[in-house]
Amino acid sequence: MKSLSPLFAGSFGQAVSRGGSRLALLLATLFVTVMFAIPALAQEATIVGTVTDPSGAAVPNAAITITNTDTGVTRDLPTNGDGQYVAPDLHIGRYIVRAKATGFKGAEQKDLVLAVGDRTRVDFKLQVGSAQETITVEANAVTVQTDSGEVSNLITGQQITQLATNGRSLYELFALAPGASSLQGAKIGFTPVSGDSTVSINGERAGHNLQLIDGGENLDRGGSSGSVMPSIDSIAEFRNLTSNYSAEYGLATASQISTVIKSGTKQFHAEAWEFFRNDALNARNYFNPAPNPVAELRYNIYGFNVGGKIPGMNNHPTFFFYNQEWRKEIDGGLLNVPVPLASSYPDANGPGTGAVIPSTYNGKTINAVVPSGIANFASGCSAAVRATLIPGGPFPNGNTIPDCLISPNAQALLVAGGKYGGIFPQATSGVNFIGGNNSPTNLTEEIARIDHTFSSKFSVFGHWISEQISQTYGTTQWSGDNVPSIADTFGNPSYSAVVHTTYVISPNLLNEASFNYNGNRINIIPTGLISAPGGFTFNRLFTGPNADTRIPSIQLAGVTGTNYTANWTPWVNKADDYQVPR
Repeated sequence: MKSLSPLFAGSFGQAVSRGGSRLALLLATLFVTVMFAIPALAQEATIVGTVTDPSGAAVPNAAITITNTDTGVTRDLPTNGDGQYVAPDLHIGRYIVRAKATGFKGAEQKDLVLAVGDRTRVDFKLQVGSAQETITVEANAVTVQTDSGEVSNLITGQQITQLATNGRSLYELFALAPGASSLQGAKIGFTPVSGDSTVSINGERAGHNLQLIDGGENLDRGGSSGSVMPSIDSIAEFRNLTSNYSAEYGLATASQISTVIKSGTKQFHAEAWEFFRNDALNARNYFNPAPNPVAELRYNIYGFNVGGKIPGMNNHPTFFFYNQEWRKEIDGGLLNVPVPLASSYPDANGPGTGAVIPSTYNGKTINAVVPSGIANFASGCSAAVRATLIPGGPFPNGNTIPDCLISPNAQALLVAGGKYGGIFPQATSGVNFIGGNNSPTNLTEEIARIDHTFSSKFSVFGHWISEQISQTYGTTQWSGDNVPSIADTFGNPSYSAVVHTTYVISPNLLNEASFNYNGNRINIIPTGLISAPGGFTFNRLFTGPNADTRIPSIQLAGVTGTNYTANWTPWVNKADDYQVPR
């Protein structure tokens, strides 16, 4: 419960009971929630004003009527003894504000636009006359904020949909505020976890920005990224508060990034869209001439939304909005790595000489077919094969390395199966492999918002956002792996929910209560060639379980730079964030 004088609000917390009666704690919690509820990091707008007569004296008990022209929902309240009024917790949109008092002409201000977090002053100077007469004032297109010292920038829904944002990413809007310094890479991304939201505001760390959706926190604090990333076409407004914002905001020291989901209106509306990119529309990279393959690029964002008023509910209207969007991407990102085969080293002794038998082994000179003192060199080969092995000369049978000189483990890995027939792909351009690493990303998002008015005093709204995300990486993440024989799939279902109620108890007393939730799941699953083939011999230093009988990491840094590893996977993570008033 709070007064309609300058508003007090605080951050959210959790009550923890250490002994005592659970029933007493529950009753106390319910009492605090209902009687002393604090708004969810003020997401709505406020109208304040003063009503005076021609001499400038206050007009007490003047009737103020505030009407949302988009929905038809009204709120009535009187001025106090000083002629002042405050109407907080108003949904964003267009309004008409009317003032009436006995012995005075009525007055109204039309086309008043309220944006997220606005605190707008509407004063009336009533003229003496009949109450049947009305003086109408058109709202100014540009107003100066005098009731708050906050520094912020507002982007409307129409501007959001028409701005040329990179990849239609919400994170692009973060960098448009004065004082913002973008630390984002060239590819921002369209998923909340893999997207790049690193924008510093006024020199603060990027991880200190707080993201809000309809007043509820939207932040995975473990990863400093958003839990969900709403569709650009579902956003009604976006405001970035960068400095001097009210005490009702908290939980972060940098900016407060506030986003509002669209609501339904009296008029039914619907729209659909598609945006795409394709490598067929791009010029070939100068440094990747034909006939080398071109990295595959498929980028599609398409969806629809619909909103309106549920028919037959005029006295207690219910408005709905539903948005569904699909985001799909294949980013080829060609690998270009040397292939660790004997054919990688042709012409060792000049043009046409091909690969040769090494003249040293383990730092010792090889001076005989069966070198003395080096019993294991060619020890697995027959006497006839050993007779053909001349140090410094080519391998026999058309410069072919005999199988007896190849490690059984190497042979097993080279033919282990998988997409490329073994742990290393075959060369596609000279001694290099060029290709692979197609990384498909698929996201399906659903957003639903409901606004219901029980009376001019009691209203409720809420939203539910669900994102199902699957990203496939051509190599193993975070490992240095650079061959496409092994990959991983990044599963990331994410959610956001808000329920917010407002009850006007009296003209100077307002009660708000809310519940907010955001969370995500991260499941990284390895795919491709993971398990060691039959016949592979492990030479382990440590005992213990080996999940999936995994092939050990193979790094040929000193030879070709080829690196294979299944490091870091599987990875399972769960994050849930609940916010309730205190």
